[in-house]
Amino acid sequence: MTFGTDMRDDVPVVTDRRQSPRAGEIQRGTCRLLRALGFATVSELGLSSGHRADIAALGRKGELWIVEIKSSVEDFRADAKWPAYHDHCDRLFFAVRNDMPLEILPGATGIIVADRFGAAIVRDAAQLPLPAARRRAVQLRFARAAALRLHTMMDPDADAATI
Repeated sequence: MTFGTDMRDDVPVVTDRRQSPRAGEIQRGTCRLLRALGFATVSELGLSSGHRADIAALGRKGELWIVEIKSSVEDFRADAKWPAYHDHCDRLFFAVRNDMPLEILPGATGIIVADRFGAAIVRDAAQLPLPAARRRAVQLRFARAAALRLHTMMDPDADAATI
């Protein structure tokens, strides 16, 4: 994973540069909302299925949400992997911009409408609690990803070191 630094509003922010600029704005606003709700977030979290969650969110009580970013109707229609995310979270949301027709999004998922400044939940997601073993596995992936990314930011040459 390669991280870069952008300057927005005179504040440096870390971006992973794998999202389109439009999706990046949705991601930024959604992560701001999730943080305000008490969640920690990791973007592009690799899952045991081989897929990557656009945003994984871990709540104070261990609850796990996945947010799939859709930047256009075409982006949504081209994606067939999102149902598999239910196996890795308690709640599944789509995050979109306000110009996305919401009626095309599946009913069992939540909807977050976002821009680069913030977001709002406009439809809550069904809660489907994970089995304990799966929850622990996803929480460990989350924790390791967050810690390794933080360490890489603090010491970019660490990947060359032997662990």
